[in-house]
Amino acid sequence: VAVTMSEEGVINCTISHEIHQYVFSCVYILILLIGVPSNLYALYHAAVQLRQKNELGVYLMNLTVSDLLYLSLPLWLQYIFQGDDWRHREWLCQLCGFLLYENIYISIGFLCCVSLDRYLAVVHPLKFTPLRSMSAAWLISCAIWLKEMAVGIVFFRHKELSRTRRNRSVCFEHYPMQPWEYPINYYRFVIGFIFPLIILTISYLCVLRAVGRSAGTQPDQKVRIRQLVSSTILIFLICFSPYHLILLIRTLLERDCAFIAGIFNYYHLSLLLTSLNCLADPALYCFVSESAGRGLHR
Repeated sequence: VAVTMSEEGVINCTISHEIHQYVFSCVYILILLIGVPSNLYALYHAAVQLRQKNELGVYLMNLTVSDLLYLSLPLWLQYIFQGDDWRHREWLCQLCGFLLYENIYISIGFLCCVSLDRYLAVVHPLKFTPLRSMSAAWLISCAIWLKEMAVGIVFFRHKELSRTRRNRSVCFEHYPMQPWEYPINYYRFVIGFIFPLIILTISYLCVLRAVGRSAGTQPDQKVRIRQLVSSTILIFLICFSPYHLILLIRTLLERDCAFIAGIFNYYHLSLLLTSLNCLADPALYCFVSESAGRGLHR
């Protein structure tokens, strides 16, 4: 469907989108071929955890469902193969952007839940037991989904299609950045990145210290616990740190076309990294077992 644009939606900067054709298409195809089947398989393991009444399974299942939101990627692939020219209706562009950011921030939320759950299980095994119940896990999960979906509604309130000088409809890209994006980006950086980073770091250090001090826990149990908390923070740092740092730089400094042209490829590569969490998250199931699901024996 051809898209008509208003004059305010015209992009005045000329930017090469070649990185999409050569890099993004390959990675997105890889995510579809590997990420979707592996996450469906992970969903089965999450169901096993749920049957065992393991609250960790609730968070891992929600993390997997969040990753499966990337089933919207075929539309992005078509967009890329058509030379970054969106040929669908604007609401589909808005929906794809909504799903993209839901995946990022819901994934971050449940990575924090996994880390905090292990913190409570390992550092305070006899305390806060109501917080580690199945009902609490479901309530927390619902709160995360509702909170992120409420924030994501902003994508349906603003124009997400822009017209380039070559008369192509670009989805979800504004150059230069629009004024309404500044407060949203600062919110993403502080609440969506810095706050979770603090939670993950403190949980990680406390769990490692508790594991090191434990004399009654089997070595293989210690290894699994370390691997789970280490993998959680590693996924967060690799997949989400570059994007949020470059997003902050763009928000603070982006004012002209020269700056945009210089940072465009770095920004999009960092956005591409966020999609790799779909491949990394299923690996967390390798470290979830009966031994990892219990507190340390002191």
